[in-house]
Amino acid sequence: MSRTFLLAATCAGLLWTLPGLAVADHPAMESGGILTDHNGMTLYTFDKDSAGKSACNGQCAANWPPLAAAAGAKTDGEWTVVTRDDGGQQWAYKGKPVYTFVQDKKAGDQTGEGKMGVWHVAKP
Repeated sequence: MSRTFLLAATCAGLLWTLPGLAVADHPAMESGGILTDHNGMTLYTFDKDSAGKSACNGQCAANWPPLAAAAGAKTDGEWTVVTRDDGGQQWAYKGKPVYTFVQDKKAGDQTGEGKMGVWHVAKP
């Protein structure tokens, strides 16, 4: 029983350290001409990313949580999995890593569009 508790506490601790981080075992969805996560939250691309590489780390990733790929997630069509600087896995669409935005409060919000001239709603 103590091993079960330890495993549950460890998992809870890991989730606690990653607030707002969406983890998906398969890619996001299309909704009304834009890409969204599984909760309907708008996904964004970052102009400073290069193909297959995220440039959004640290405080950037706190404000623009990466759409994390679950362990063992596999490429699916235009969707690929990229490895982040911290070793985590992130979904990318057509080679561009995708993110949500902390200021989007409900499904369909697009408050990150055009932020700092480098953030854009991800479109299929």
